Amino acid sequence: MRDSSATADAVDVVLHDAPDAPATVERSGLSRRSFVGKGALIGVAGAVLATSGTVAATAGAAEAPSGLPSVAAVKVRLEKVRVVDLEILELAALLQAGELTSVELTQQYLDRIDAFNGPFETYGENGGLGAFVRVDRADALAGAKAADERLKAARNGGPAAPFLCGIPIGVKDSIGLKGRPAQNGTTAFLGNVGNEDPPAMARLRAQGVVFLGHTVCSSFSSSIAGNFAGNAWDKRYVPGGSSQGSGVAPVARLAAAAIGEETGGSIIMPTAANGASGIKPALGTASVAGVMPLSPGVDVIGPIAKSIQDSAVVLNAMMGPDPDGDPQTLSLPVPEALPLAPRGGSKPLAGLVIGVPQTDWMTTSTTASPQTQYSPENLAVFNRVRAELEAMGATVKDFRGLDMRQPTENPYNPSTGATVLETVDGSNITPSTAVVSSNRSDSRYVEAIADFAKSVPYEQATRLLSNYGRTSSGTNSFANAAAFNGGISSRARREGERRRRQLAANYQAALDTDGVDFMLVMNFGAKITLRNTLPVYRSFFQGPNALGWPMLSFPVGYTESSPTMPISVQFLGPRDSTAQIVQAALDYQARFPRWHQAVPPDQPLSSNPSRGSRKTDVDERVDPLLSNDPLVYEEAMRAAGR
Repeated sequence: MRDSSATADAVDVVLHDAPDAPATVERSGLSRRSFVGKGALIGVAGAVLATSGTVAATAGAAEAPSGLPSVAAVKVRLEKVRVVDLEILELAALLQAGELTSVELTQQYLDRIDAFNGPFETYGENGGLGAFVRVDRADALAGAKAADERLKAARNGGPAAPFLCGIPIGVKDSIGLKGRPAQNGTTAFLGNVGNEDPPAMARLRAQGVVFLGHTVCSSFSSSIAGNFAGNAWDKRYVPGGSSQGSGVAPVARLAAAAIGEETGGSIIMPTAANGASGIKPALGTASVAGVMPLSPGVDVIGPIAKSIQDSAVVLNAMMGPDPDGDPQTLSLPVPEALPLAPRGGSKPLAGLVIGVPQTDWMTTSTTASPQTQYSPENLAVFNRVRAELEAMGATVKDFRGLDMRQPTENPYNPSTGATVLETVDGSNITPSTAVVSSNRSDSRYVEAIADFAKSVPYEQATRLLSNYGRTSSGTNSFANAAAFNGGISSRARREGERRRRQLAANYQAALDTDGVDFMLVMNFGAKITLRNTLPVYRSFFQGPNALGWPMLSFPVGYTESSPTMPISVQFLGPRDSTAQIVQAALDYQARFPRWHQAVPPDQPLSSNPSRGSRKTDVDERVDPLLSNDPLVYEEAMRAAGR
């Protein structure tokens, strides 16, 4: 059992193998009040879970609606776990059956936020996890009350309530919500308040989702290391970024799930660092309208949760076309719904070929196989996962992949020999610069910030100018930056876009040559590190973003050395492979639930936090090699010769 007095240096992780789900489970006799707030350890797997997005009204409150685990099975789980440890569809079974109210569930998360998050409006050390930068308690509880009324009406024969009705989540600080501040990880955006729910968030609200508040992100969404939150397993350790709070909150049981945003590693890095299960969707899967942009045409939003099933439930509700706010959503045939249930049988992955790219260079070497760069512990876990996938029927094989350094293979943004298409204001315009800068011009990226800067105090305006301005002829101004973005010729832009498409075609050809369906990689090759650094990681972590391809991450083990930290792997596939990689991850997690069901120790607030252990948004200086900005990252990679 986990000792409640365990410190961050002595973590006893409770991991159980899952027995086969019984065909029938006797009612436990627990009332709602007997398990609300119940404290316990991590338990075993529940029953087979849902395959659809909404449920019909049910006659009896004691029975779960069709497609959800039975209430009895969930109560068996609750003999060993807390309500906040349950996955979304388990929570939905209780909510739909009237065994738990959304107000009760929301209050439990708010209580845990009070106990473990630390003060709000803090971009830096706050003595706690710092996952939420702000919550709206009144609005969250009002949303929960409305969800309960909707659930009650469904039980009484009214319209069906969606699975997400009454589920509390967090939203990255760069994503707007009606009437709530969104500051993109910095006090430089104080006063920025959403005037409406953007389309993806409106879809979630229509499902009855309860928005707890905004999760902290890196300053200006700028760093994959993350600097403000503490890791869910040990708050002294790096949480990943830039969606760091969204990576921490579900694992630390401060929310059932959270929404992140990614331009270059911002969902996958914190998902992997915290041992969460998250999905970076293919470009165009869900509308990014209402997101404070970093790189239009690259930015995506996606879910982070305890399990891939949880994330798939959330992404199903978010995705869909938005021709007015995000034309990218018209460029991809989006599946009607992602799968939510694992497949049966001993070989659910039969017929799949999963490739391990040997040119997926790590930061320690651009010539050696990535697996030779993993720590012994990470390599052992990686090899175990390979064997497990093979035992489930997949063929897992090494293949060359694509060398993203080389312009002959990566004509869009290689780290060596980049093509210069033209020169604007003394700067060389590479293919990726032509695309990114032109997209920023189309979206009035700089002009919108310049307009906002006119209405804020001088100190804020100065910081915004420092981050978004451009120096030309000795003068730094928003106008210079806007002129640069708009100064890219249409010829250069077309060529940049052609080369981006060629990169995707080249990578697809590399997969096809070896008959690979999707790839297995490991973003971090060693144990997560302290504070503002990262362990050995994939050099071209921005590759999936340039490609616009989907990627997901899930935990597959934990380190043996103290403190315990997660070890995660990722699936990465072509643009139309989202359903395929989600299904494979569902199958894996159903077979090996011990990893995603592991519970980190609660970390009490520090009465005397160590100042300087985390940076503040005012003094943060981002290592350009850890930048989420594709142009900053590309220049840094080239300068480093990687």
